[in-house]
Amino acid sequence: IKIYKASLVNDKWSNVTELPFDSNNYSTAHPALSPDGKTLYFASDMPGTLGQSDLFKVTINEDGSFGTPLNLGNKINTEGRETFPFVNYENEIYFASDGHPGLGGLDIFMSKINEDGTFSPIQNVGADVNSPKDDFAYLIDTKSRRGFFSSNRDGGQGYDDIYKFLETKRLICEQLLYGEITDLVTKELLPDAKISLYDSQFNLLNTTISDEKGNYTFKVECRKTYNIRAEKPEYTTKEEKITIAETNGKTYFPITLEKAKCKVTIGDDLGKCFGIKMIYFDFDKSNIRQEAALDLEKILDVLNQNPTMKLDIRSHTDSRGTFKYNEALSQRRVTSTIGWLIKNGVDLNRLTGRGYGENQLVNNCSDGVKCTEEEHQLNRRSEFIITAL
Repeated sequence: IKIYKASLVNDKWSNVTELPFDSNNYSTAHPALSPDGKTLYFASDMPGTLGQSDLFKVTINEDGSFGTPLNLGNKINTEGRETFPFVNYENEIYFASDGHPGLGGLDIFMSKINEDGTFSPIQNVGADVNSPKDDFAYLIDTKSRRGFFSSNRDGGQGYDDIYKFLETKRLICEQLLYGEITDLVTKELLPDAKISLYDSQFNLLNTTISDEKGNYTFKVECRKTYNIRAEKPEYTTKEEKITIAETNGKTYFPITLEKAKCKVTIGDDLGKCFGIKMIYFDFDKSNIRQEAALDLEKILDVLNQNPTMKLDIRSHTDSRGTFKYNEALSQRRVTSTIGWLIKNGVDLNRLTGRGYGENQLVNNCSDGVKCTEEEHQLNRRSEFIITAL
């Protein structure tokens, strides 16, 4: 089986050509275009296939040429058959498979295509469509929520029949997260504030700017926890956490920002002054954690706004491990923190640093004292002391 393309000229099909990745040694079938027409999805048993047939994608270039086909990977493909892909305007891919857990034969499954090209967890579309027999070739109109699929289920008129449906409940539960940004004291609406949406692991998902009435909106998924960061010049950056409800609908989440009151002087800890958390590290580690990078971005913002400011970065460990090892570990953390700032544009001449090991504990968790992990974590920190303005 091969895939061909043709051109519609004056209501007549012409220029019928075989696609360049077709072969006499394997099949290519069930082509499906992405809504923007830039990607072609198809099924094949070409070399690199994980099962009997897999789903692939290939880029369609502006000049009409094709890139190299890419296997969609083991989140989509199994040792069985994956076939009949369909991608809608909401970046959902539907396909038929007998390799994922289902009701029998080919079942129809769906996955959300993320912005980075990865796939969300696979979902079976359910018994309203799937049956103990083969169900496949699913497609849906995202506006009317009406669609079609094919099946050889009992009660049909032939071997394979086409069925129509109306979707009455969304497969993915989504909500609209919305609110307005206001001044804490004056209650004034704040336009042009930058709002960033992060997942529970502090991965950036989306960014928007509040409109002229201070409003912002994000599409989010039910039952998930998100972190929201709001920032605006002359205001203290604020971060909030929210868990979305379990049903479709809207979640109202207003955010108030406070005017930045802090005036720094030499010797101040920039972190305390601007409400910046200590830069925490995992036990026995010196790499920058994702949530630590969020706070380092705040330090970076202040340095960019104050080009003559210089900082002395001081890193501390907890008491676990030998005194000598902790000194070396804290120095590695200083180096890691300074390296992150330099990588993001800060001149090395503005930064100094030293690792203090376990010399300056903030609590009683010294050698031999039993403490919780949370108490030890308080000692694994970095401080940012202003040395010049």
